Amino acid sequence: MVYVIIAVLAILVIFIISAYNKCVRLLNMSEEAFAQIDTHLKKRYDLIPNLVETVKGYAKHEKETLEAVIQARNMAMNAQGIEEKDKADNAFAGTLKTLFALSEAYPDLKANTNFQDLQKQLTTLEQEILQARKYYNGVVKEFNTLIATFPNNIVVMIFGAKFKKLPYLEIREAERENVKVQF
Repeated sequence: MVYVIIAVLAILVIFIISAYNKCVRLLNMSEEAFAQIDTHLKKRYDLIPNLVETVKGYAKHEKETLEAVIQARNMAMNAQGIEEKDKADNAFAGTLKTLFALSEAYPDLKANTNFQDLQKQLTTLEQEILQARKYYNGVVKEFNTLIATFPNNIVVMIFGAKFKKLPYLEIREAERENVKVQF
């Protein structure tokens, strides 16, 4: 009888340790995934001033658009936390759409090699950001599912504050719309 109790307790302890470690592993993976997104966003923020300067040379009277891009970039760079960074990044992405729509109105700009190169770099970077966001959301889904399902949720209750549901990175409705540029 004592051996049965010891065996049950041993299994319970092994389960708790295993569930805890899996939660920690997924939490760390989510932090690493967000750090990758942050790295890509930093690259994007560094690329934008070059792009804006190139556009400025062709579109001097489009000052408001260019200022909005720089302002959105600065806000995104200074954002703190996952949700604030995600919100600021989505607003920034919207201003980039406006910037590229603006280039359509300037054929000389569209044909400029420097602009084309910067646009290509930014397009590649946007794809990398998209992939990193997908990876992050996949890890978050796995983590959130793990901490919400039985019997793992019991382990989560034991360790409480350490394991909270993580937010997904989402695109807001305003960013889903096409950009319209009017002169």
